[in-house]
Amino acid sequence: MKKKSIELMKRYRFFAIMIVVTLAILVVKPDMGVRVYSLAFNSVFEMLGVLPPIFILIGLLDVWVKKETMVKYMGKDSGIIGVLLGFFLGAAAAGPLYGAFPVAGVFLNKGSRLANVFIIVGAWASMKIPLLLFEVAAMGWQFTLIRLVMDVIGVLVIAYSMERILTDADERQIYELARKMNQ
Repeated sequence: MKKKSIELMKRYRFFAIMIVVTLAILVVKPDMGVRVYSLAFNSVFEMLGVLPPIFILIGLLDVWVKKETMVKYMGKDSGIIGVLLGFFLGAAAAGPLYGAFPVAGVFLNKGSRLANVFIIVGAWASMKIPLLLFEVAAMGWQFTLIRLVMDVIGVLVIAYSMERILTDADERQIYELARKMNQ
């Protein structure tokens, strides 16, 4: 029991420190402290509005898509299909970037290649389709096309570099963490 409480304290120490700091701000500068807590509560409520639909979709993905199918289209030997599917899934995704990580965990748990999961997260962060449409209207086709090409190149370089840099032990640990997350 004592070991679990120590682990819990280690895991949430940053959160505890931030609570203490924000309470100190509230005492020293009440106006600023109220704004800090107001922003924090608004962020939490926004997150609570986004995460349940993402978790429902993750549950459906976990139940409906067989592991063999995922390995075929997103696994080690998926080739260009896995890359294109990764870009499409990331670009078509809705919601903020923190929603990508539970999705990435499900993909890893189903046997997806690490680089393809990195591509999904990278595309989720930088290539959302609604953003591209807004960007075309605001900045023009030329700017949007240049940025999109640079994003595709950047995401590919980062995804494959990360996959190469990670050791086998690192990769096993990532897959193990994904498995634990989905239990």
